[in-house]
Amino acid sequence: MADSLPPTRSRFPGSGLAKGLAVTLRTMTRKSVTEQYPDAQPELPPRTRGVIGLFEENCTVCMLCARECPDWCIYIDSHKETVPPAAPGGRERSRNVLNRFAIDFSLCMYCGICIEVCPFDALFWSPEFEYAETDIRELTHERDKLREWMWTVPAPPALDPGAEEPKENAAARKTAEKLAAAQAVPEEGQS
Repeated sequence: MADSLPPTRSRFPGSGLAKGLAVTLRTMTRKSVTEQYPDAQPELPPRTRGVIGLFEENCTVCMLCARECPDWCIYIDSHKETVPPAAPGGRERSRNVLNRFAIDFSLCMYCGICIEVCPFDALFWSPEFEYAETDIRELTHERDKLREWMWTVPAPPALDPGAEEPKENAAARKTAEKLAAAQAVPEEGQS
């Protein structure tokens, strides 16, 4: 049992110091790699968390993102509009219309909770990171700026070739196949 435990002291005094100096000398002889940032853009991973982009068409003003934000840095204003009936004899409906959607990036801690809780996929991570301002009050970006960043969001990665088909796609494909089969049966009976 005692043979399996590592020794607590080294055999030679100062061997730890010698090992540390050897690591330092190896590091000193290597050439350092410096990114020349303003002249050369860095190679960022495809799903980098830079800034949050807004896809307004999907926003239903449900306020989940603003409620779940731990920093309370999302500001949303809306009003209700009456929508005429879709079919004759139907009733009018009301819906929320987005007036203001702003994110204060001086408060944001980039946790991504707002993106995760959005049930309608209206918020996305954009790899843009160059949005510095000289005045902290200008770091509150309104919906037009958030929309500009939406177009820099990369497409999601493709599924692995061996992965299962998503349940939504499988259900839609099966329904389409059933409809095609149902339409083919009457056509065969007519000929």
